[in-house]
Amino acid sequence: MEPTRLNRRRILVIEDDAANRELLTYNFVLSGYQVRAADTGERGLSMLAAFTPDVILLDLMLPDLPGTEICRRIRSRADGPQPAIIMVTGKGDELDRVGGFEVGADDYVVKPFSLRELSLRVNALLQGRNGATTASSRRTPKRSTGGARRRFTVGPLRVDVDGHYVFVEGKEVHVSATEMRLLVCLLEHWGRVRLRENLLEEVWGYKPSIPTRTVDTHVKRLRDKLGSAGGLIETVRGTGYRLADSYPVLVEGEG
Repeated sequence: MEPTRLNRRRILVIEDDAANRELLTYNFVLSGYQVRAADTGERGLSMLAAFTPDVILLDLMLPDLPGTEICRRIRSRADGPQPAIIMVTGKGDELDRVGGFEVGADDYVVKPFSLRELSLRVNALLQGRNGATTASSRRTPKRSTGGARRRFTVGPLRVDVDGHYVFVEGKEVHVSATEMRLLVCLLEHWGRVRLRENLLEEVWGYKPSIPTRTVDTHVKRLRDKLGSAGGLIETVRGTGYRLADSYPVLVEGEG
């Protein structure tokens, strides 16, 4: 992997295999990241508050806790920034991949993996925390042109896309990279229904061949986090979701 100028972004590796753990740590340190590593789920969770990683590389098969449980616990936290989570695992079945997305993973990489590809996925997620809003933009990150920051205001909800900030009634709400993409997708289609299939493709870049509650799970989690503004996300039964048109949407920074 080629070194990049990242202003010391932080990666937490949670991996019980010593060889993989050391390989990931060495290569991401070489690329300019601050890296911490844990060999169990509990140790990884204990590092979160002090280290505050930007990205977590998470194995699914750990000796104490399954990676899905670790991901679920992290996504249920409401008291701090939400790191991007990439599951890095030998479990490559579609059912496993869907399960990872349902509990809140932002990306899923199957072992054996290319370090170059993994590095690109990490960089893309970090770019996504600074303005990329869809799966297609996540795959091809766009650099800022120096223009005005893009912001949406809908009633009590204010979203600063480029800064990755969400406020409800003036109080910051911490959302994950995927939750931000989902919210912005609904904002961009204000008042219009987005089918679950559309959201899966636009937000996750994914077309599963098996049933999944990925969208429903993320919408529920996002509504819970938004509190009094959660009702802005309306369910269209049997179809999908839309952002309520009970308030006008004020948009800054477009054009």
